[in-house]
Amino acid sequence: MGFVTIETDQSKREFLDWGKRLNIIEGVAQGLLYLHKYSRMRIIHRDLKASNILLDENMNPKISDFGLARIFEQNETAARTERVVGTYGYMAPEYAMEGNFSVKSDVCSFRGVVLEIVIGRRKSSFYHHDRLVNLVGYAWDLWKEGNALKLQDPAAGDVENQLLKTIHVGLLCVQESATDRPTMSVFSSMLSSDSRQLPAPNQPAFFTGRTFLKSTPVESKSNEISVNYVSITEMEPR
Repeated sequence: MGFVTIETDQSKREFLDWGKRLNIIEGVAQGLLYLHKYSRMRIIHRDLKASNILLDENMNPKISDFGLARIFEQNETAARTERVVGTYGYMAPEYAMEGNFSVKSDVCSFRGVVLEIVIGRRKSSFYHHDRLVNLVGYAWDLWKEGNALKLQDPAAGDVENQLLKTIHVGLLCVQESATDRPTMSVFSSMLSSDSRQLPAPNQPAFFTGRTFLKSTPVESKSNEISVNYVSITEMEPR
């Protein structure tokens, strides 16, 4: 079985209609829910990004590359480190700047994946000539202005209501305070419900007024795991 990442060539975007994109978002959410809640040991990925989401021939997503993951006991919910690892741009602010990580830091990283899938562009390739902000900041500005539909990738089709809801839930995942972000179970419920009233998102963190911790490539190996793929229900060793 072959896999490709969701960071595919731009010429292939037309093959990802809205139904496929929503399936990918929901599949990744269910994979994270499994890691955070239903796995025998709670697992924090710490490097969730588009290049670590693999798609099979049916466009079903699997979370990959667990080299930086941390295992928690079931009664543990958060930890702190002085050695920050991962990919800047996807990190939660409390992790990048203070070394605090939890299931909510994975939720914050997930928002980058959601936005990339919605707009059909990589965060690394994002640039807007009249706004000195990153992709999250651009999405927030458009949301505040009531112009969030400008984020729509034409290749996704005409799905305005679903698109707006997905962007709304994605912005809830990137709120500066970790306590304000939904868990993955709440995220899935929000995304699948047609009647649930969504709270207004607070402003995302823009990494201002804090000091970065020094990043290092590895932490104690006793706290790392190595797993190849994770779907909703299974984990396979490398």
